[in-house]
Amino acid sequence: MADPAGGRPSVCPSLLYADAKAAIEQLTGALGFAELVVYEGEDGLVHHAELTQGGGVVMLGSKGSGGRFDDAMRGAGPAGVYVVVDDVDGHYQRAVEHGVEILMPPTDQDYGSRDYMARDLEGNVWSFGVYAPRLEG
Repeated sequence: MADPAGGRPSVCPSLLYADAKAAIEQLTGALGFAELVVYEGEDGLVHHAELTQGGGVVMLGSKGSGGRFDDAMRGAGPAGVYVVVDDVDGHYQRAVEHGVEILMPPTDQDYGSRDYMARDLEGNVWSFGVYAPRLEG
């Protein structure tokens, strides 16, 4: 559900695809998503993309593009989900206190976010951070 005051979703599913370009084509062409941003590396892989649908956003990228999230998703459940939280460190501490498997402690990212990664009991990867994609310009 989007934050009506700020135009930012509070939950963003994050998926990796063997062919992210084909996935973007299908999601936008066949399933009604709109392309918000796509960042490709020199290797031609989609390192990060954001697609919008209504008030929500799905983030996706190419399998094998490297990075902590790509590594964490190997052997993970069927999806990864990014959730916006105001207090990353407090949220992280609560997860640790409940015995959640932590994949990456709170980390300041180059793009301005602070986030951490955890794995749930079924192997799904959950990221919690302060970054929220802008739906409005």
